[in-house]
Amino acid sequence: MEISIEDHKLPYETHSLYDVKFFGDKIRTLVTHTATFVNTWIAETQQKLLRNNHPAHHPLIVGLDIEWRPNMGRRFDNPVATLQLTAGNDCLIFQLLYCPTGIPQSLYAFLSNTTYTFVGVGIENDAKKLMDDHGLRVGNAVDLRGLAAEKLGDLKWKNCGIKGLAREVLGKGVEKPKRITLSRWDNGWLSAAQVQYACLDAFLSWKIGESLLAA
Repeated sequence: MEISIEDHKLPYETHSLYDVKFFGDKIRTLVTHTATFVNTWIAETQQKLLRNNHPAHHPLIVGLDIEWRPNMGRRFDNPVATLQLTAGNDCLIFQLLYCPTGIPQSLYAFLSNTTYTFVGVGIENDAKKLMDDHGLRVGNAVDLRGLAAEKLGDLKWKNCGIKGLAREVLGKGVEKPKRITLSRWDNGWLSAAQVQYACLDAFLSWKIGESLLAA
């Protein structure tokens, strides 16, 4: 199968580990509500950057996406439930609503670091919601739609979604089932289908961002 997910079935309540396969890529996906694992993921991501001989010429690009329980009416404004970050073939899905010790300082510092480039479709809105709901500031957010319009030389990409950009930039198709889009993202345990969906949104953002910024 071109897109699939494998659950490592870890016997822990603190975290789960999956392999999401997207054509030739295998994305190691960590799902957690525990600050310690967020700290470790961030430290490992930054360590990879330090191992680069010329980090100034190869700045860190991170795919960013969020999910929350669908708002059933104007009076509802449900908070961000999950934050997805992808750098390379490593994805973090952090369940913000269930972190018993509160959001770790490492995440505040990581997201606000202006030397990193966070990319996504409609990322300005995601960044605003992260700030409004959890006080998390994204220091350097780049919307893939505007970037695609600039790099591909056509303003039509300013109104495109992740599916259209993936097909145009990567030559790969991806489905976004409504039943997953509108599912209960505030559940304590996400389904494999939710994990795959959330992972791919962040991974495709990173992959498209990498390709466009290199152009």
